[in-house]
Amino acid sequence: MIETSSGRGRPWMAGPGRPWVTYGLIVSCCLLFVIGPASGLNPGYGTGGRLVEAQSTYFERWGVVPSALWSGAPDQPLAPLTALFVHGNWLHLLGNMLFLYVFGAMTEERMGRVQFAVFYLVTGYLALLGYAAAHADSAQTLVGASGSISGVLGAFLWLFPRARVTSLFPFLFFLPLRFPAWAVLIFWVALQWLAARQADDRPGVAYLAHLVGFTLGFLYAWGRFGRTTRVGGAARASEGESQP
Repeated sequence: MIETSSGRGRPWMAGPGRPWVTYGLIVSCCLLFVIGPASGLNPGYGTGGRLVEAQSTYFERWGVVPSALWSGAPDQPLAPLTALFVHGNWLHLLGNMLFLYVFGAMTEERMGRVQFAVFYLVTGYLALLGYAAAHADSAQTLVGASGSISGVLGAFLWLFPRARVTSLFPFLFFLPLRFPAWAVLIFWVALQWLAARQADDRPGVAYLAHLVGFTLGFLYAWGRFGRTTRVGGAARASEGESQP
């Protein structure tokens, strides 16, 4: 179970302040995944080789292919936007949605619904665009909300510097350990940086997009809200090792 609290006595799951944008994004991503070929649940895409071919076509159609993004095709400018709602497999989807659920609610309330929605889409778009610019010749297809969610993590770090996160670590026999959110997120950034330095052009995780999104989110929160709006809250979350 995942619970979040601002530390000011008001539950996040009750009252008029519910994070409807966060909920809507989660529902949208889950629904599109279930009806798409990646889930394997839609019989219309067939099975076996036919399903694999349908998945490949689907990812290329709605995802970002860096080498195609700069081709000048009229539909390509929308690719980084549509890619935010496409996920490659169940683990990819559930990991991203977990982090969005944990960190999105508090960030959305602090920003406001409209501002949060625009922030989420623009940050994710620019994160994928940044990765595509750095790998302009790559034919690897990029999909997923990781860039946007990384932006949410960056904004959360600035807005809630004293929030705390309780995590379950499988390699420690699922012992619940409680850490400051800033320590968890800075550790996450360090892992992304190290992984990005070792990454090549083979299919895998777009760590650079994570770093771009996180940096943009942190800088936006710093520039837009400044020091006077930072909140020292408490956050509790049950997490595994999945990451956006």
